[in-house]
Amino acid sequence: MPKSSPSAAQQDYLLRLASHRKRIRLARILILVVFLLCWELSSQLGWIDSFIFSSPSSLIRTGIDMLFHQQLLRHIGITLGETLISFIISTLLGIFLSVVLWWCPSLYEATEPYLVALNSLPKSALAPILIVWFGNTVRTTVITSILLTIIVTVLTVLSGFQETEDEKARLIYSLGGKKRQVLTMILLPSNIPVIMNVLRVNIGLSLIGVIIGEFLSAKAGLGYLIIYGSQIFKMDWVLLSIVLLCLMAVLLYQGLGLLGSRLSRRFSS
Repeated sequence: MPKSSPSAAQQDYLLRLASHRKRIRLARILILVVFLLCWELSSQLGWIDSFIFSSPSSLIRTGIDMLFHQQLLRHIGITLGETLISFIISTLLGIFLSVVLWWCPSLYEATEPYLVALNSLPKSALAPILIVWFGNTVRTTVITSILLTIIVTVLTVLSGFQETEDEKARLIYSLGGKKRQVLTMILLPSNIPVIMNVLRVNIGLSLIGVIIGEFLSAKAGLGYLIIYGSQIFKMDWVLLSIVLLCLMAVLLYQGLGLLGSRLSRRFSS
């Protein structure tokens, strides 16, 4: 059966939507350009202390210098690798634990106070203990990041499972179905948006956890550059590392957004 062409009203709506998206992109670029110009002019005119606040031009020069003399790409790669490793482990393990707790409601009831307590605990307080337990290694950084994200994953995904288990699940049970069918046919497909939201949150939390770990135990990485740069008063190193972390977070978040859009279209088709 041939698809009908969109009506004039639909075409007008799509054009207005596309125009709105273009305006939003332009506004975002304009905000960034104005901010960078104000920052540069303030530094050049002496309105702010260029030693403390640096400037965009100084950060560009510093980035080029560090690229050739300070192994900047190595530091970026280490932080990115640690973030992705901790993100993958915490997400997969968190979803698995959510399934286990949904499968065994009594286990969830017994462990709920401890999950809430662990979620409320400042994970940075555990970092010195982790250094003693696991040493001053990359493993400590990754574990710190995992601890920061896994409880959020468990509680969020489990909450999505509990809210989704409705009439469809009872229908499967009434027809002799098992929990496995409910999980694979209802809960997991219905909670794709929830899981994608968890992924978007987790990528930021994983990056935060990695930076906390690098502050305390790393010998390389952007977190290490921030701490080391502040100790030797290389504020350009500190600010450049912060800018690179922002860019990394945005790119990772946008990448997950594209993945989520593709998965949503696939499961909705």
